[in-house]
Amino acid sequence: MKILVLGAGATGGYFGGRLLEAGADVTFLVRAARAERLRRDGLVVKSRFGDLHHKEISVIEKAENFYDLIILSCKAYDLDSAMQAIAPAVGADSMILPLLNGMQHLDVLKAKFTEENVLGGCCIISSELDEEGRIIHFNANHSLRYGELSGIMSERIQELEELISPCRFTSQASFAIVQDMWEKWVLIASLAALTTMMRATVGEVAKSPFGTEIAKQLADECLAVLRAQGFEPEQSFVDSTHSRLVDASSSLTASMLRDMERGNRVEAQQILGDFIERAQLQNIPVPMLQVAYCHVCAYQQRRESKQN
Repeated sequence: MKILVLGAGATGGYFGGRLLEAGADVTFLVRAARAERLRRDGLVVKSRFGDLHHKEISVIEKAENFYDLIILSCKAYDLDSAMQAIAPAVGADSMILPLLNGMQHLDVLKAKFTEENVLGGCCIISSELDEEGRIIHFNANHSLRYGELSGIMSERIQELEELISPCRFTSQASFAIVQDMWEKWVLIASLAALTTMMRATVGEVAKSPFGTEIAKQLADECLAVLRAQGFEPEQSFVDSTHSRLVDASSSLTASMLRDMERGNRVEAQQILGDFIERAQLQNIPVPMLQVAYCHVCAYQQRRESKQN
């Protein structure tokens, strides 16, 4: 199976590197600057689960041939340019596995290509590129789920399972990938809202006045929207969502906060704005999420004004 990974950053580079480690046929489609560095230094991953250094990898800056599997690991706000980049690689039987945040991208991808091309997918990993272009994996989370949006176990998903299961990360072919994606969205929306609004770690918020009450309200708002979509989460998921946001010992922050602290662009609409819009369609009140979204949008306006 020929695999194309769009991007070789903290997410695509990590999972693509693990696929290479397991012997898969992987090509990375990247921008010119990243391509130059990869050709010179190779793909480097630093992880508690084993470091990687693929010295010679297949890197392209423009797709010209069809691929069996195309993994999208870009930021959600780069989806339009990502689709243009992968378009020459998408054949009638190609599978597109998006690892983007939120849900909006599914409809966009199906409209651009076909419903048959698009799989559901979600990953959980805490990683980033350092100044040397290495992928630094921070903790024990490195999981990938994938499946047909219809929920069936198709022949092509079975083939993917055979390909992915030997890789050195946690993986699962899912019969309920849409709910999996929604539950991940609940996790990242609640974490992003809490830590960006307070500009602090989960633990710092929990140790502050009213911090745990605010965190619980954010979790409950997100869980209410999940249920309104017809997905009833298991009690273990509800409990873990609450406990993750009120852990006074936690140094956890959302990647959105780290982007804000660096002055970078953020996925405000894709993670928070679209979530709020779907809540409003179901008449679900989400006042804390609205405050957080306003805060992030105000940051973006100030960032853009400084650049102009």
